[in-house]
Amino acid sequence: MESGDTKEGAKFKDSKFKQEIHSKVIRAGKRTYFFDVKSTRNDEYYLTITESKKRFGENGKFSYEKHKIFLYREDFTKFIESLQEVVDFIHDKQPEEVREETAPVNEPEEEVAVEKEKAPVKDYTSVEFEDI
Repeated sequence: MESGDTKEGAKFKDSKFKQEIHSKVIRAGKRTYFFDVKSTRNDEYYLTITESKKRFGENGKFSYEKHKIFLYREDFTKFIESLQEVVDFIHDKQPEEVREETAPVNEPEEEVAVEKEKAPVKDYTSVEFEDI
């Protein structure tokens, strides 16, 4: 699924207990966010927000680190208002120009890769297929 994709009905389509109702996936660099609407056995909807990051181990194998928040209907308004308040605070206190000039603190691998791409190519030897 690409950013903004949704699915309806989901896993338990024919079951009386439809746990997963609707999903939205947001890919954001090294992270993927999942917004999943699910229902309880009493058919009450709630939201799970999951952040997933791919992590590489020392042996070269990878795993996914996941963090999940459960948000219930009675908390939606307070959550949305508070989220909007802190987002507005960030926009007001850190203008766009400052954010663009500041390199990401927690993702140095991308910064190094960009620097390598910008570095000019120095002396090299041209090798043609016939020379091999």
